[in-house]
Amino acid sequence: MRLNRRQLLIRSSAGLAAAGFALKALPAFAQSVDVEELMTPGPLPEMVLGSEDAPLTIVEYASMTCGHCANFHKYSYPHLKSEYIDTGKVRFVFREFPLDPVAAAAFMLARGLPEDKYFDAIDLMFETQSSWAFTDDPYTALLKLGQQIGYTKETAEKTLGDQKLLDSITAIRTRAGEKFGVKSTPTFFFDGNMVGGALTVAQLDAEIAKYL
Repeated sequence: MRLNRRQLLIRSSAGLAAAGFALKALPAFAQSVDVEELMTPGPLPEMVLGSEDAPLTIVEYASMTCGHCANFHKYSYPHLKSEYIDTGKVRFVFREFPLDPVAAAAFMLARGLPEDKYFDAIDLMFETQSSWAFTDDPYTALLKLGQQIGYTKETAEKTLGDQKLLDSITAIRTRAGEKFGVKSTPTFFFDGNMVGGALTVAQLDAEIAKYL
């Protein structure tokens, strides 16, 4: 079913708050998955930052309506990027795990942009999350968000009606849950080893130190 206005309006602000914040980040826990299977691309191009030759690969599964994800990207991700990704120590792979239709729609807007604009859109969406993710009219809020990242109202509506794109994002989430045991966001894999929760800078440094 397409993500339409009615489907998005069903997500009241209270419902979205429950989806984004009541799903408390799990305590850090360890679980290993097959690295080759984890790194097999899904139905959409991988969104990757950093050198292919980096000694450590980190995969993050996130939801755009998750407050824990937004906090990680506000407080810890800049450190990850400047200290590890930009210096060639970490290859970072970002994957979609939408917790609700609004998160899926936001991901659709990010995916509908040229690939080199994807992470800029994700950064802006997390930064402005409270202004679009938890409103009584998320459809209109998403259209306004789309215009901030380069869409017109018409092209945003077209992207939000792209069933193939929605199915592909859904498939990425389904595979993460069924194959890799992802149940909440954010969930990270450090060279195939799962760590759940919005890691602080100190926790991030401690985890990376195990591999470098």
